[in-house]
Amino acid sequence: MLVYLPFIVAFASDLSPSQDAKSGDLRLSTFDIDATPPVGSILAYDTMSNVWDMGLRARGIVLQGAGLPIVLCSIDWIEISNRSQDVFQHALAKAAGTIPERVSVHTVHQHDAPICDFTAEQILLKAGLVPGNFDGRYAREMIRRLENAVKISVLHAQPVTHIGLGEAQVFKVASNRRILGPDGRVRDTRYTTCQDSALRAEPEGLVDPMISLVSFWNKDHPLAVLSYYAVHPQSYYRTGIANPDFPGIARFFRQLAIPDALHIHFNGAGGNVGAGKYNDGSHINRGILAERLADGMKRAWESTRIEPIDAGDVEWTVDSIALPPAKYIEKLKDDVNLKDTSSLRKYAGQLAWLQWCQSGRKVNVTCLKLGRARILHLPGESFVEYQLAAKAERPDLFVAVAAYSNCGPAYVCTAIAYEQGGYEAGASNVSPDTEGILMGAIRKLLH
Repeated sequence: MLVYLPFIVAFASDLSPSQDAKSGDLRLSTFDIDATPPVGSILAYDTMSNVWDMGLRARGIVLQGAGLPIVLCSIDWIEISNRSQDVFQHALAKAAGTIPERVSVHTVHQHDAPICDFTAEQILLKAGLVPGNFDGRYAREMIRRLENAVKISVLHAQPVTHIGLGEAQVFKVASNRRILGPDGRVRDTRYTTCQDSALRAEPEGLVDPMISLVSFWNKDHPLAVLSYYAVHPQSYYRTGIANPDFPGIARFFRQLAIPDALHIHFNGAGGNVGAGKYNDGSHINRGILAERLADGMKRAWESTRIEPIDAGDVEWTVDSIALPPAKYIEKLKDDVNLKDTSSLRKYAGQLAWLQWCQSGRKVNVTCLKLGRARILHLPGESFVEYQLAAKAERPDLFVAVAAYSNCGPAYVCTAIAYEQGGYEAGASNVSPDTEGILMGAIRKLLH
């Protein structure tokens, strides 16, 4: 059900959102901390052996004055799933003086980075196993630092008088990963590193080539720039060195170009989109892809239209949806093979999502209204079809999409994708019924 959020919480202002929207002025603060684990930590795939010139960041904004504060956060990790999402949202909500439903936490999905799932960690610990890449000790320490950064940031909030909206095409970065054969089924998968020249020669396929920029201004002074682009963010990985890959480098380039505004990047609905057509895995391609993405960011910035905004132009809406688990996951709990240590490790993430679903928990799909802009926040590795459908649903508005919030569902495919097969459909934690449920939420929030 579509809901508007409660008026008060114990640790927040006793003003209702409607009262605050009428009487308050918009204010914005930003936060930015290092999210790079120490050498020796276990990343998603490998033990971290060294550090790179650029580390991982956790960045975001706190928007005040339109009801209870709104927090948006983007982290250079591969995934934050299930109970971990709860912990992040509650910590940031407490720090900002709001409620968890008004906090949206996303990952950029770089692969040389941590994975965070406290539910999977608990499953492994309960079985007497070392949690490995689900070890949450560094994540808990990082959450404490992030909470402190948000607390400090709200003390230095600045007025917001305008927003900027801009977009531009990004050239030679994104391509669809799923190559269909004559029978309509997936013939090959063009991963983000693709050394098969024949697959790289295939057309780009279905992508959203546009990067969207939303900026916040205090008169003529930019405070923050939020960018949204749908693509898997890998040039190459399995290096054992945590790094933000080409989106982080592009973000850094733009930070240097507009140093007074914090640049925060969100990965769009790029579950079935990668750089494979333009990336054979050569290490030089990390810089090339970063330059191409930064070029799109630059042109989107140059196309930005600055528009006045006040508290009455801002709304936050939530639709809580239950996403049904995939049938194979429902059978996992009774699988005798899960008594084997290696099998339990392999399926800990899937079992964590099953536990989430069976406990009656839902996933929040949220929408931030900023004047004529709508920013949608979607779960998991949503397919680009959801992003394109959202934009087509409201062509009269400026629509941007951030995916990779709760990544418990893993790949959020379209219904037909499960019939077509391919890697993503086989690695999805949700059923084909998800498309109707998620599209219903998108339509509600956009209208």
